[in-house]
Amino acid sequence: MMIVTKSVPFLHPLQSHAWGNFRKTQGQKVVRFDSFQVFFYSIPHLPYSIGYLPKGPLPTKSMIKKLKKMGKKYRAIFIKMEPNIKKTALSSKQTHQLENQFSLKKGRPLFTRYTLVLDLTKKEKELIDSFHSKTRYNIRLAKRKGVKIIEGQSMKDFEQYWQLMKETMKRQGFYAHDHSYHQKMWRIMRRAGIAHLLMAVYQKKVLAAWILFKFKHVLYYPYGASSSSHRNLMASNLIMWEAIRFGKKNDCQKFDLWGTPGPNPKKSDPWYGFHHFKMGYNPKIVEFIGTYDLVLHPILYLIYRLANGVRWQFLRLKTNFH
Repeated sequence: MMIVTKSVPFLHPLQSHAWGNFRKTQGQKVVRFDSFQVFFYSIPHLPYSIGYLPKGPLPTKSMIKKLKKMGKKYRAIFIKMEPNIKKTALSSKQTHQLENQFSLKKGRPLFTRYTLVLDLTKKEKELIDSFHSKTRYNIRLAKRKGVKIIEGQSMKDFEQYWQLMKETMKRQGFYAHDHSYHQKMWRIMRRAGIAHLLMAVYQKKVLAAWILFKFKHVLYYPYGASSSSHRNLMASNLIMWEAIRFGKKNDCQKFDLWGTPGPNPKKSDPWYGFHHFKMGYNPKIVEFIGTYDLVLHPILYLIYRLANGVRWQFLRLKTNFH
């Protein structure tokens, strides 16, 4: 079910109409207002739901009122909000308003609080000169060894991406959505002109594949996968460089690398390797205001938080054995 109150130019791909259409295929109710859209997820075997508003605007009194009304309609226990607002853009007064006047609680994040952003308005030489020397060396090595970057177009190309994603999940030990989710996401977002698939190929073998989102003059890197073979060819370094060039050719002003655990993650952090790889391209670290939950049923909210914590532990364990 989808309710539309007004069409607006959303500023993040997860607030795009295409993403809303995709979420609808996953069984969520999608409600669009004048400046944001929110998704409601039904809780299996229970007459309740969870609301989610990713990468939307800064909550206002009017917005909270609308969310409470819609949350009541869909029997939401709470609505999770992760505003696409930098921490530096928020005054202490606004922070106080979120946590006191609006009674929002700090929630468990789905998006990381931090991301890494590259300025694509710079010239190619200026960009590559700013990279870490080892990153520049790896890019040149991949080129010299014959790695090629192509843009995938077909469902066959998508299936190669998916095989690498399964391999990457098992190797890195993280949880991700299933084949059906990725396939529907790719079809809908590609049809909307948002999703693009880049593939690093060596001797007809795909070594790395990334799905990029291009939206409102910003390029995003939400999904990436790689093979455990031929890792010495540094295909991922070259695909990142060609993604940067792709963004520049398509008039993107920024490249959002879609998250990092923080400015200085510990080596024991499971995402440390991704952070270290991305930092080789000299991006700027950007901090958002974080995750807030609009709690509509306090007791059920506490029960849900406890149950969801157990669920994530199970999913991590399950990933390690598949």
